Amino acid sequence: MNSATLVQKLWNYCNVLRDDGMSYGDYVEQLTYLLFLKMADERSRPPYRQPSIIPALYAWPGLLTRDGDELFDHYRHTLERLGGEKGTLGLIFNKAQNKFQDPAKLRRVIVDLINEEDWSSLGADVKGDAYEGLLEKNAQDTKSGAGQYFTPRPLIQAMVDAIAPRPGESVCDPACGTGGFLFTAHNAITGTYPNLTRDEKRHLKEGAFRGWELVQGTARVCAMNLLLHGIGSETSVPIIVADALAADPGERFDVV
Repeated sequence: MNSATLVQKLWNYCNVLRDDGMSYGDYVEQLTYLLFLKMADERSRPPYRQPSIIPALYAWPGLLTRDGDELFDHYRHTLERLGGEKGTLGLIFNKAQNKFQDPAKLRRVIVDLINEEDWSSLGADVKGDAYEGLLEKNAQDTKSGAGQYFTPRPLIQAMVDAIAPRPGESVCDPACGTGGFLFTAHNAITGTYPNLTRDEKRHLKEGAFRGWELVQGTARVCAMNLLLHGIGSETSVPIIVADALAADPGERFDVV
């Protein structure tokens, strides 16, 4: 499946949920929660076999086995419980709320949309571009106000091309919004330097990028966007929810 097909599939479900009054932004947030839970479950299984950071009671299988009001209650409790965690879980789920109005439609999104794909096996270009496509559609909705956090991607690409980041450099965006500059810099490095060493690849995934975002909801979406583009991991996402101008963070970067 290519990114255009996937984003259309994701967007078709949004059109169904719009009838229940769910906004584009709400839909993207709900997808973020469910995608994170599904991918954490995938990474805990073969061939990855990574320890899951999701408590077993609130893991993905618990959503699949429930229906109706029981599913609604469990989903709400899952969001509340994970929102109280620290680290990546807290970043993704802080103040998370269930915006679905109909348990049947929540189950449809879980079973027929999210569970149908093996997201961890999809290339970062496919799942990342699909999620980015949703963010762009959301930014085009003037009522949502999301456009202020979404810099047009051709402009970002032109700026990154001019800067030409290199392997081993550290890149910072002190007002990162949905993460466009960070993952475009990542893509520029992998595209220009296809023969990276193992250490360079590790640095690119775990240490090359850092972003600050003041708005919690936008930081949540940014974190998921970076994860889908291959930056960070379920246990560590390089996004800080804070005002980057409030104080010197003590770090220095090669590219800002």
